[in-house]
Amino acid sequence: MVGDLTLVEQFLNTLDERSFRKHGKQHVPADHLTSVDELASWLADHGFPGHGGEAGLAAARALRAALRETLGGGGGEALGDFPLRLAPDPDGRLRVAADSGVPGLDAIVEAVAVSVAGGGFHRLKLCAAEDCRWAFHDTSRNGGGRWCGMETCGNRAKTRAYRRRPATPA
Repeated sequence: MVGDLTLVEQFLNTLDERSFRKHGKQHVPADHLTSVDELASWLADHGFPGHGGEAGLAAARALRAALRETLGGGGGEALGDFPLRLAPDPDGRLRVAADSGVPGLDAIVEAVAVSVAGGGFHRLKLCAAEDCRWAFHDTSRNGGGRWCGMETCGNRAKTRAYRRRPATPA
């Protein structure tokens, strides 16, 4: 299941909203799903054939936006545009199946559904830093992780909090 959440995390991070400076270098935000070719390339890199054309690109962008909205505490009502059904698998058992017309998107929707049902979706988060919002899989013991990484976002947040505290006499 973690492998499936990794796929979802990578999909969410095709939208890079990071805008902070690190080691004196300004990070430039980018959207890696602005064309059918970019979608096709991302899907091929992850082992999925096809892209669904302009409709597939629109569906991919809508799915990404709805998932990011949900992780950010919003309703994610647009997720209703990606229905699920039960389908038999080759072993004769049932599995959750999506049918968006784009196999890669179906895999993402199915991974989300399975992780929600299994209780693991709450471990997929957006970084709490407003100038980051990178998606990450929280592997902390208690599931209380807030930042994509302590070396950048966590350190910056803790340093800011330290500097805001009033000096106390020793």
